[in-house]
Order: sequence, then C-alpha cells, then structure tokens
Amino acid sequence: MREKLVIVLAGLAAVLLAYNLHHMFLVLPNEVSQDFIFRIIFFHVPAGIVGMIGFFVALIFSVWYLAGGDLRYDSVAASIVEVSVVFSIVNLVTGSIWARVIWGIWWTWDYRLTSQLVCVLIFVGYVMMRRAIDEPTQRARLSAALTIFGCFDSVVVWKSIEWFRNNHPGPVLSIRTGGGNMDPDYERTLWLNFLALLIIGAALALVRSRQESMEREIDSLRRAAHV
Repeated sequence: MREKLVIVLAGLAAVLLAYNLHHMFLVLPNEVSQDFIFRIIFFHVPAGIVGMIGFFVALIFSVWYLAGGDLRYDSVAASIVEVSVVFSIVNLVTGSIWARVIWGIWWTWDYRLTSQLVCVLIFVGYVMMRRAIDEPTQRARLSAALTIFGCFDSVVVWKSIEWFRNNHPGPVLSIRTGGGNMDPDYERTLWLNFLALLIIGAALALVRSRQESMEREIDSLRRAAHV
C-alpha cells in the first residue's frame, strides 16, 4: 500500500512540476525590477515552507513519542526531519544565489539568513546525533528534545522579517500580515510549485520512513540475537 502511494505521489508531483516549469519559464514575463532571476522565488520560498512544515510535523510525532514511548513515532519524526533538512538546504542555497545577483554578495548576516542557518545546523546535528547513538530509547528521547528546540528557532525564522528589518524584504504573500503585493499570477504559480514540492517531500518521507522501519526491525533482531 505504501509503495503504491509513493508511486501515485511521485506521478502527481511530476505532472504538476512539469506544468509549473512550463508556466514559470515560458508563460510568465520577467519581473520588472529583478528580471529573470526573480523566478528563483518559485523554488526558494516553497522549499523553505516545506522544510518548516516538515519540522513541525516531526515535532508532533516527537511529542507523541514522548507521550507514549512508541519508537514508530520516533522513526517517522526522524524520516521527516531528514527530508526537511534537504529542503531547508535548498532554501539556503537558492537564497544565496539570489543574493549574489541582487545584493552582489553570496552571504550576509541578515536576521532571516542567520536564523535559517542556525535552524539547518540544529537539524543537521539531529541527523548526526542519531548516527552516533545506538541505544534506541536514548536516541529517541534526545532526538525529540532537539526537535522541540529546533522548532523554537523555526518560529524565529518565520517571524524574523516582521520582527527585524534589514536586507530581506517584508512579507509579500497575501496570506501574510502586511503582504499581498506580489503579482497574482506569480503568487499562484508559487503556491502551485509549493504543492509540487510538498508532494515530493511527502513521497520522500514515506520512502525514508520505510527504511527507518526496516532498520529498527534489523536492530531489534540483532539485539535479540546478542541476548
């Protein structure tokens, strides 16, 4: 059942992504002030949102683990975090490319950039920690604690352009307070590409979750054999 769902999600994402690529590169005109490079927003912003959503979904599963002690919730949380880290790195890399063209620099210690970098480092540390700890219960508890801590920083990333004003522009999407100044055709395409990336993320999380389940079963058999 899981394999079929992954195939369906992958097919849906491929169709939607193909439509979006056609629309963003062959239909939409260049943005007035930033020209062609502005199209990077269709991957930069959705990747960041997908990563952020993933971290908070992982938080929910982590809390469920702490409440019930079921290691399956820990496995799901770990799978989602790994996928979310990839999307967050895509967000940082595309943002750096965009900054190089518009600001003339690859990096600046902007509040949003810095808080997003810290967020990525926290969850990269999460992934590394899980590789370093063999005992499942201890690993799951520390992972849950680090997820909770990382999600606090995720809130700072989300609100940083409202709390602090520097290089980053203010909110431009219609769902944000004070936003809504993006061209409707651009915003529609952005949300469609967000949907495509979200579906890709869900498919990857399902695949990774299956791998985590197999690793947990193998680990249980190995421990039983040692006993």
